[in-house]
Amino acid sequence: MVRPDYVQGTLDAQLADPGAVSLRETTFVVVDLETTGGAPDGGGITEIGAVKVRGGEELGVLATLVNPGVPVPPFITVLTGITQAMVAPAPPVEMVLPSLLEFLRGAVLVAHNAPYDVGFLKAACARHGYTWPDPRVLDTAALARRVLTRDEVPNRKLGTLAAFFRTRQQPTHRALDDAKATVDVLHGLIARLGGHRVHTIGDAIEFAKAVTPTQRRKRHLADGLPHVPGVYIFRAADDRPLYVGTSVDIATRVRSYFTAAEKRARMSEMIGAAQRVEAVECAHALEAEVRELRLIAAHAPPYNRRSKFPERVVWLKLTREPYPRLSVVRTLAEDDDAYLGPFASRQAAELAAAGLHDAVPLRQCTHKLSIRTTIAACVLAELGRCAAPCEHRISVPDYERTSVDPFRTAATDPRVVVDALLARIDTLAEAQRYEEAAVVRGRLAAVLRAAIRMQRLTGLTTIAQLVAARRAPAGGWEIAVVRHGRLAAAGTSPPGVHPRPTLDLLRATAETVLPGTGPIPNATAEETERILNWLERPETRLVETSTGWVSPVRGAARYRELLRRAEGAPSTKDSTKSL
Repeated sequence: MVRPDYVQGTLDAQLADPGAVSLRETTFVVVDLETTGGAPDGGGITEIGAVKVRGGEELGVLATLVNPGVPVPPFITVLTGITQAMVAPAPPVEMVLPSLLEFLRGAVLVAHNAPYDVGFLKAACARHGYTWPDPRVLDTAALARRVLTRDEVPNRKLGTLAAFFRTRQQPTHRALDDAKATVDVLHGLIARLGGHRVHTIGDAIEFAKAVTPTQRRKRHLADGLPHVPGVYIFRAADDRPLYVGTSVDIATRVRSYFTAAEKRARMSEMIGAAQRVEAVECAHALEAEVRELRLIAAHAPPYNRRSKFPERVVWLKLTREPYPRLSVVRTLAEDDDAYLGPFASRQAAELAAAGLHDAVPLRQCTHKLSIRTTIAACVLAELGRCAAPCEHRISVPDYERTSVDPFRTAATDPRVVVDALLARIDTLAEAQRYEEAAVVRGRLAAVLRAAIRMQRLTGLTTIAQLVAARRAPAGGWEIAVVRHGRLAAAGTSPPGVHPRPTLDLLRATAETVLPGTGPIPNATAEETERILNWLERPETRLVETSTGWVSPVRGAARYRELLRRAEGAPSTKDSTKSL
């Protein structure tokens, strides 16, 4: 039967940050199971042994035979000495689990080849309706692989390790004996961890995992970093930025790069080249995200993949001539009054241009046309896809009305373009030309995506100043001052203090931002969109704004649901019906 001879020795300090507790102060429960040898299906356990220790002192012992509910195989009897007669009067596992789970509460579970023992215990809890407490788990077998060399031990079996560390109790394939032997092995392994700069339980658990030698060697780069929101920069020996990232907790995030959870090959290469990590503390997460974007754009770190070249965005605009055409450009002039974008790539812009050409008869040739002389029309005129302004078949005012005006209003009211593309999709679908209809649907999505994005950006960048705040997790308020779509100042007011003095200081010291051309005159599109995402959260409060933050009722945003369906529809017959 269960012998509840133990002291419930949990530490309040472990509840705050379990991973930061030193190994000396950590409460361990070393567990060993004997089973019938099958798969973990909720049964099959024949014996449980557990020893609770802390600081080298034994706090308690739990040991019991368990009726597995199935016959004990002869080879198990030969191996362990446990017979059917021994387990017949023993309690079933569902009666033992409450005592064992209480014994485990607040402690780190230790086992040799822990996945095996934990798998049986979790399956038993699931089968009998108990909640598995999901404790931290330390595997002595995995830890031995990291600490001991092949020259010291030929393998990592419990018997081999017990002989190496000269444990007081030798393993016998009985649960309590093996658990006591594992305790001494655990203490021997912990004595070795100091030389690897492993002093806390969190570090020990990560050290036991399959981290690379480079990660172990460079883990000191995470030492001394602050537990605050901000940006971290991995720098090379010549101080060149290798990688820029952001987190609400810099220290925790950087430490994760030196654990088994980090498996990206390029990050492993980056860690090998890194010599130090620089932390830039920020007032709150929004400032950290914006600073990250600006640093990546300024330095183009080789191991960052996103946000490196914001200057590569392109625009669709109308040329300035009697019969305008669409042109893909990288910058907008001050007098450009008809454009759409920004697009992340030229391919995205050309896809939207194809959609516009499907919807309205804008000319597609690159000739510079004159209102005095003509040139021969191309095949598009013969197909009815162009009004042939090259031959003056259409007047300049009529060309403006039928072709130019729908593009000019695409961001504020794209109804003409949308209706024309939907009609074309219907025509193609009725003719069972579903692949072509899917192509047009993709072009429609490209136009809508750009129009909605442009309208959303313009709604914020036309505001000279907007101040917003949201509750900080630790109390107080996170405050942001936004000017023409650019984060001009950020700060956090202390808990229990009125935020007005902090707000006034931020507003007085904020960056001066002047209006400019286009939807993103003073910041990258990605920065303004990060700000928009922060502003649109339900918990964010608008404090003040110089002008109204509005979206036109008949604007492109009303087609959000249509865009969602167009982007998510497969290229099939049924997909055209959903539009």
